[in-house]
Amino acid sequence: MKKKVLLGLGAAALGLAAVSLTSCGASDVFHIYAWNTEFQGFFYKYVSDEKTTDLAKTVHLDGKEVKFTIVPSDNGAYQEALDKALEKNASAGSRDKVDLFLAEADYILKYTNSEYTKDVSNLKYTDANNNSKKVDFSNCYQYTVEASSDSKGVVKGASFQCCPAGVIYRRSIAKALWGEGNDTPEYVQQKINSWDKFNAVAADMKAKGYYMTASFAETYRAFSNNVSKPWVDSNNNLQFDDQILAWMDQAETFVNNEYTLTSGIWDTETTNEMKVDGKAFCYFGPAWYYNFCMGPAQEGEDNSFGDWGLVEGPASYFWGGTWMLAATGGDDDNLVAKTINAFTTDTQVTRALAFQENQFVNNTKVNQAVSNFYDYLDEGNAFLGGQNDTKLYLTGAQNIVFQNQTIYDQYCNEGLQNKFQEYLKKADGVTKEVALNNFKQYIKEKSNGKVNA
Repeated sequence: MKKKVLLGLGAAALGLAAVSLTSCGASDVFHIYAWNTEFQGFFYKYVSDEKTTDLAKTVHLDGKEVKFTIVPSDNGAYQEALDKALEKNASAGSRDKVDLFLAEADYILKYTNSEYTKDVSNLKYTDANNNSKKVDFSNCYQYTVEASSDSKGVVKGASFQCCPAGVIYRRSIAKALWGEGNDTPEYVQQKINSWDKFNAVAADMKAKGYYMTASFAETYRAFSNNVSKPWVDSNNNLQFDDQILAWMDQAETFVNNEYTLTSGIWDTETTNEMKVDGKAFCYFGPAWYYNFCMGPAQEGEDNSFGDWGLVEGPASYFWGGTWMLAATGGDDDNLVAKTINAFTTDTQVTRALAFQENQFVNNTKVNQAVSNFYDYLDEGNAFLGGQNDTKLYLTGAQNIVFQNQTIYDQYCNEGLQNKFQEYLKKADGVTKEVALNNFKQYIKEKSNGKVNA
């Protein structure tokens, strides 16, 4: 989940150097490591003492200064910077000591099963009534708790999101293909509820002058999240699941038949197709995707706001998530617990994230209440033409199982897409065999020779 922020939160993606977003005054801080400013924006707006949207300001929590260090995740840069910080955390100075850090599903196991994270189940915070309380995970989705636990079941943190995902489709293009009135989620879902149907519709889209998707990699997560075996086996051997091979076949077919483009999912060529005159029928993602990665569809005079709908699509899957993990050596356990509580249990904060930010939060009761409220009003997300997307996600969340994950998944998922793209773009001398060999070499290098590829 790169979450390249296209709605004004993308300053961190301008370089690979760590950016410390704080003033140089006090000597002691609550220090948070992250890969972009999405979480920082929510923290500033809903959790900090100042309740501000100005990320240039210095904020506090319970009167203590908060410091964010942002390192973009591209090519594993965030992991590498975080690893260095955690290795020296015990002896780090008070302004450099990491208290809380964020991790994604693709590599969270690397940290939960390490000495660099600590048990949060007994950490306490002081609530608004000056009562001491423990973090409560009872309303969190079970897979999010499992993902943030080590192999012995010790809970090291919590996610502030639940990320069931679907197909975000263009209503006007659905009408152009199937006729007026046939742009409803119910109609579209029955047209693309299997990969065979999805591929057949792609051919129809091409005949009408449209793309099925705007990127060769658009469908990747719907395949990779349904694998039956992990990228790396128990003997550290790289392996290709049938779902991965099926995606490669589809991507090659789509490119050859001009059902899609050869641009990556984060490339400008891909996101430009989200504009009002765009030709791409659908994009794949969870709530955070259209909230933070579909800027061209929501901004400017040529936006396509409201011309979208959401369906489950050909496969149930989830994508990403942002876990808050407690760093060993950190000295702000109270604020760690308070932050985790705010994003998972605090009704005021989680409801604000749901209603004002269109987040599908990691609180089962809040999500159900949001869905019920929209059902009562017979309305929902304006970007999706008033659809109650929370209701669809409630069903999708029940199907999420955290399995077949490895500590190398970010490198494998991103590396395969990048290397396979070179073949699809017909780069000089890059055959499919060369592309796969380049991918294997990349994994060997990124794993420091630990993966046999």
